[in-house]
Amino acid sequence: MQNDSSQTVSKPITQDAQTISSDVLREKYLKDGETGEDDVFKRVARALASVEPENKRAQFETLFLDNLKAGALGAGRIMSAAGTHIQATLINCFVQPVGDCIQGFDDGGYPGIYEALREAAETMRRGGGVGYDFSRIRPRGAEVKATASIASGPCSYINVFDQSCSTVESAGSRRGAQMGVLRIDHPDVLEFVTAKRTPGRWNNFNVSVAVTSSFMQALLADEDCDLVHHAKPGKQFIADGAHVREDGMWVYKTLPAQELWDTIMQSAYDFAEPGILFLDNINQDNNLSYCESIAATNPCGEQPLPSYGCCDLGPIILTRFVRHPFGIAGKADFDFAAFEKSVATQVRALDNVLDVTFWPLPQQRDEAMAKRRIGVGFTGMGNTLAMLCLRYDTAQGCAMAAKIAQHMRDAAYNASIALAQEKGAFPKFEAEGYLANGTFASRLPPELQQKIRQHGIRNSHLLSIAPTGTVSLAFADNASNGIEPSFSWMYRRKKREADGSTAEYSVEDHAWRLYKKLGGNVDQLPDYFVSALDMSADSHIAMMQAVQPFIDTAIS
Repeated sequence: MQNDSSQTVSKPITQDAQTISSDVLREKYLKDGETGEDDVFKRVARALASVEPENKRAQFETLFLDNLKAGALGAGRIMSAAGTHIQATLINCFVQPVGDCIQGFDDGGYPGIYEALREAAETMRRGGGVGYDFSRIRPRGAEVKATASIASGPCSYINVFDQSCSTVESAGSRRGAQMGVLRIDHPDVLEFVTAKRTPGRWNNFNVSVAVTSSFMQALLADEDCDLVHHAKPGKQFIADGAHVREDGMWVYKTLPAQELWDTIMQSAYDFAEPGILFLDNINQDNNLSYCESIAATNPCGEQPLPSYGCCDLGPIILTRFVRHPFGIAGKADFDFAAFEKSVATQVRALDNVLDVTFWPLPQQRDEAMAKRRIGVGFTGMGNTLAMLCLRYDTAQGCAMAAKIAQHMRDAAYNASIALAQEKGAFPKFEAEGYLANGTFASRLPPELQQKIRQHGIRNSHLLSIAPTGTVSLAFADNASNGIEPSFSWMYRRKKREADGSTAEYSVEDHAWRLYKKLGGNVDQLPDYFVSALDMSADSHIAMMQAVQPFIDTAIS
């Protein structure tokens, strides 16, 4: 392979834009005077280069522009707001803390419920989604000494956050997005996991249960589990047997772990929620386990984050790196050299986003500056495998996906190490903690670990596979979303218009369209054209299992 990516990246085969793609581009991403994606790319490249040294800005603007044209996009907020005059964040999502008090700060320094609500409203007003862990809030029926009353529990306050999200209009007319998390040992967990069985409840929330290793051990051993909290129960709970454990936590209820798990699984089966967060695994794997604790994720779940942490995301369109798609004009292959160059440039671009963006809250800025998390990712994996004549639901397809993810990991970490040599490592960097046994970084190739010890690294985390709905529609001809297989080759899709009405569109899959464009018979598709509707849940899990070892945050 040639080293110069400008000589190896094949230009995408041009096709007439789908109506839905043109409409999404116009409604969400084109700003005053812009007429097409090239104008968006120029605006974004100019903005991201603006924090480079003045004598190098033109050079980096060209570099970023070429990379955008090659398929290295910013996430939706970047593509929409970078280079504009509105005070909107370029960060898609955040995690924000919620304490066990109404106002002020609780004993652990967490903001009270209504201070957290204010912070969330300001974040959503500026265009960011928010994830929260509500587990600190005392359960329904707990004692409230200050007012000699009984607590209403976290679920009642989630109702308030849900209503606030409905009311706040985000910058750029983006609908608010939220994630609510509750620990599996919280006394109100049963109310939490069944809440969405009520139609219309928490429409502005995804919800997930934070599952501990101790619970999973109890489940496997067919044992009971305690539902606990630090807050003292009210008289009725104490009369019913609530008591203090040796660790000082109040046990509100004890029940079979299997019974609780079955309730969660039934809700997930019937209503597609709650999701599951394996909390101890997340924290053990965390490169920053030495200086932070994670209790929640962003709304879509691709980044577990500490309080005030952010998602600075940038997917790369994988289909752009397939040469001779479908083997029609030669042997289909993936241009790894060009892809690695694109990843390296993407690391710098996303690092610059942290310095360019408007921050809704000073705590968010401080957190980002201390750790400089970013999330290079990809979209179009399902289409890419088809273009390489590989079935998504086979060992060969999973192996190719893993190879792509591994190259992305190594290119991203190498680029961040080089950036640390130029601009400095992130301030919280400590080599021993970062590379400690159990962290993601401790499983990097030895040569990368040695470079990190020697030079440091610019970004604490580098990789994240997010959903890419509107970005894929607007800029990738409806390439398959993120890591997912294609949903369907042709379908009808409803889209909410700016005026609140609904329009219906005919939508075609990018790989299907390209195969047809190249002369393929779409009435008799090859075996490697496999959609999400054609495969088992196990096949989806197998793909996640293949790729996740190379991703330092998560896959959504």
